[in-house]
Amino acid sequence: MNIPCILIPVLVGLICGILGYLLGKMNSKNDDSLTSSLQADLDACQANTKNLNARIAILEADLEAKSKITPQSFTTTASSSIAFDSAGAANFLGRKIKENDLKIVEGIGPKIEALLNNSGINSWYDLSEASIEKLKSILDAGGENYAIHNPSTWPKQALLAYQGKWQELKDWQQNLLGGKE
Repeated sequence: MNIPCILIPVLVGLICGILGYLLGKMNSKNDDSLTSSLQADLDACQANTKNLNARIAILEADLEAKSKITPQSFTTTASSSIAFDSAGAANFLGRKIKENDLKIVEGIGPKIEALLNNSGINSWYDLSEASIEKLKSILDAGGENYAIHNPSTWPKQALLAYQGKWQELKDWQQNLLGGKE
């Protein structure tokens, strides 16, 4: 038997094993640094997510506070038992008005009135108490033809009608275009 023929493959195998071990060790150090780098990035993203969630909560609270101001700011003098004066309404608006006819609100026609009635808004008082967001969602639910309308002035117009402030309503409606300021 030839010793170099046996010794050379054993030495080559031993050298390859040592080199593989050393390369594996070096590579594991790179994996540790990569792992720690990725962990640091993950921690930074989680901190950023916490900050963004806190900011969203603040903005939602602010939006909720602002949405509560809209209809209530007009209802400070409203009570639930104001008498309807059809003669006074006809005098100022130039036509006979039925009590709680939502169509006297600039921007509301018969079809939108039907949508509002189906959603539980049947009187000027109900309309004056409705939030703009609720009105917009009712219009959106009605389809494309209704979603284009802007109900931002409807609650105040309805409140003026409810309170019998016909001259003020007429003057304001003359400055509106399709119910929009």
